[in-house]
Amino acid sequence: VQLVESGGGLVQAGGSLRLSCAASLRSFSLIMGWFRQAPGKEREFLGGISWSSGNVRYADDVKGRFTISRDNAKDSVYLQMNSLKPEDTGVYYCAAVLSDTGIGTSRYEYDYWGQGTQVTVSS
Repeated sequence: VQLVESGGGLVQAGGSLRLSCAASLRSFSLIMGWFRQAPGKEREFLGGISWSSGNVRYADDVKGRFTISRDNAKDSVYLQMNSLKPEDTGVYYCAAVLSDTGIGTSRYEYDYWGQGTQVTVSS
């Protein structure tokens, strides 16, 4: 599975960005996740979506600000980020796994990764 991300950049606090991730595989078992890695910190789960059901799951600190969606026709998932804060700065990754056990929250549950895209939120 190849994952290609786009959409990162520099934005002021309070602004919005939308990240895209195009996948080379379509499967009913596909789970897509979004992660963030800030400098000097572990890669953390932001949210994920089930390709078949469309069910989504979010980390607590992004609920209400970030929205994950998918476009089946384009084999793509999106991360819409609103009300961005300086602490949202980091490299954002999309990830994928073929799984029937739901949306995992650990990076070790995902087998495929995009190249990452930098998001910088200025204060």
